[in-house]
Amino acid sequence: MRIITGSARGKRLLTPEGLHTRPTTERVKEAVFSIIQFQIADASVLDLFAGSGQLGLEALSRGARSCTFCDSDRRAQDVLRKNIAQCGFGEQAQLFVGDFRSCLAQAGNGLYDLIFLDPPYGGELINSALFYIFEFDILRSGGIIVCESAKPDVLRDIPAPYRMIREYRYGNSTVTTVTREDA
Repeated sequence: MRIITGSARGKRLLTPEGLHTRPTTERVKEAVFSIIQFQIADASVLDLFAGSGQLGLEALSRGARSCTFCDSDRRAQDVLRKNIAQCGFGEQAQLFVGDFRSCLAQAGNGLYDLIFLDPPYGGELINSALFYIFEFDILRSGGIIVCESAKPDVLRDIPAPYRMIREYRYGNSTVTTVTREDA
């Protein structure tokens, strides 16, 4: 796994050992960054369920202003620290140690331009995380949430002022983009 382009292009990233963390495939990562390419410059980013941090680090490499990484797994946190240092993003990166609910509760109102939401596949984590993102209202108007889920996982109704932009399918993965539109 490596950074595709930008200031940290070609940097190899570590991944946490074991089956607890599922890295986003290179194909899906390239597709995601093609979809959001015009949203990255100077963006404030949240990488929720960050794992190795590859999505947030790619965004920083492509010109995002800052990224908050959140993961509750100690092994992932250790790998994240190493990957942030390896890419030279210590000044732009913040690591939140704790579960996603605590991270979202402390995030602040309307704070992020871009949120990567890539929880473990299966179950209700993706809908639970979306519920809290909507509840705490941490996405700026015009911002984008990029949700990665397994094909069978279904996103529930998305309340206004949020709306689904589009859904993309890549093998066993589905990438759904959601935005916030204020009237």
